[in-house]
Amino acid sequence: MISVLVVEDEEITAEANRVFVERVPGFRVAGVVRSGGDALRFLRRRPVDLILLDLYLPDMHGLEVCRALRASGVMSDVIAVTSARDLSVVRSAVSVGVAQYLLKPFTFASLSEKLTRYAEFRSSVGAGEASGQGEVDRALAALRGPAQSPLPKGMTQATLDAVLAELRKAPGGLSAQTAGAAIGVSRVTARRYLEHLTESGVTHRVPQYGGLGRPELLYRII
Repeated sequence: MISVLVVEDEEITAEANRVFVERVPGFRVAGVVRSGGDALRFLRRRPVDLILLDLYLPDMHGLEVCRALRASGVMSDVIAVTSARDLSVVRSAVSVGVAQYLLKPFTFASLSEKLTRYAEFRSSVGAGEASGQGEVDRALAALRGPAQSPLPKGMTQATLDAVLAELRKAPGGLSAQTAGAAIGVSRVTARRYLEHLTESGVTHRVPQYGGLGRPELLYRII
C-alpha cells in the first residue's frame, strides 16, 4: 500500500481528498493535517510515500514545506493541489521536487488518474538498474504523460474547463441556463456537465425558490 499524507487547511476539502485517495486501490491515508507546520511535525515522526499538498496553507506556502522537508532529509514524493495557475509557481514546484500538479477544483477521476500514474511510476523504478534509455523514458512517461481525465462519451475537457471557469466566478452558484449562455452551449448540454461535476464531488445542487412551480437548481463549487 502507498501511504499518503493529506495536507489541506479547509476541513471539507481535506475530508473530500481523504475519501478520494482511499477510493483508489493500493493507496491508504496515513494522516490528514491542516497546516505546513503540522505537516513537518507529522513527517519527521512518520514518513510517508506521497504527500497530497495544498500550496496555500495558513502558516506557510506549500513550496516552503517542500524545501523544509528536503533540508531535513524527508524524501516523500509530492503532488501539489492548488488553485494557483501561475506558470512561475509551476516552475518553482518542479524545482523543489513536486512530481505532479493538480488544479482545484478537480474531480475524483482527475485525482485517481494522477495516483494511478504515480503508482505505475513507483512500480517501474524499483531496485536494480535500467536496461537502457528506453526503460528510463517509460518510467518517466508513466509519471509525466498526458493527464486528460476520462470523461463520459460526448463530453470534452475544453467545455468542462469552461464550465468550471464560470462556476469559479459565481460563488453563489450557477443554473444550467446561465452556465450554458455564458459559454455558448444549450441549457441541456450545460446541465450534463454540471451533473457530471456533482457526481464527481466537485459541485453540489442548491434549490433556489423564487416563484410558482418547481425551484430552479443552482450548482455551486464545494
